[in-house]
Amino acid sequence: MTRVLVVDDEPQIVRALVINLKARKYEVDAAPDGATALQLAAARHPDVVLLDLGLPDMDGVEVIKGLRGWTRVPILVLSARHTSDEKVEALDAGADDYVTKPFGMDELLARLRASVRRSEPVGQDIGEDLAIVETAGFTVDLAAKKVHRAGRDVRLTPTEWHLLEVLVRNGGRLVSQKQLLQEVWGPSYGTETNYLRVYMAQLRRKLEADPSHPRHFVTEPGMGYRFERD
Repeated sequence: MTRVLVVDDEPQIVRALVINLKARKYEVDAAPDGATALQLAAARHPDVVLLDLGLPDMDGVEVIKGLRGWTRVPILVLSARHTSDEKVEALDAGADDYVTKPFGMDELLARLRASVRRSEPVGQDIGEDLAIVETAGFTVDLAAKKVHRAGRDVRLTPTEWHLLEVLVRNGGRLVSQKQLLQEVWGPSYGTETNYLRVYMAQLRRKLEADPSHPRHFVTEPGMGYRFERD
């Protein structure tokens, strides 16, 4: 069973989430504040975290950073904050998706399923020659789901990894914005190009020698992105 950690200080929201999740056979733990959330995450190892940013003891972004120090568990942010700067801050800290309150339960559950799906290993077989992709600056191990740069592991969120994986598997080919959105975020996406801009900037910052002049993650303006090995 998939274990969900719900982090929110509004009892009515927690109650609604717990009822709906348990009805769909999820196991659920709930935390009313950031400190409890970090303790429960370490003790219970959830498969996905639903996190409100407005917590009583610390900002939700600090919880994201605390989790990202040791785990790649998918983090779905729930928040009444509407500005794009606040959304980008949460995504930059390591969140995988963002749902604005008030939200529809069906939409939230679809986002949750997509987040869990993105964190699962890809089932298709990989040829030996394609399993490890080397560039001048970093190495992508598709089978082990790892990236190495300058002799060290690069920590990627599940969403960053999934985006990287789609691009690398289509090396040298243009991948359209719509295809990337649907493969990484789910079939209901197709126009949220701001998601791609945020995550491509994060990948470039982590992997490119000069993120402002990318060599490997190339933008085709208005069309999509392409991964170039050389």
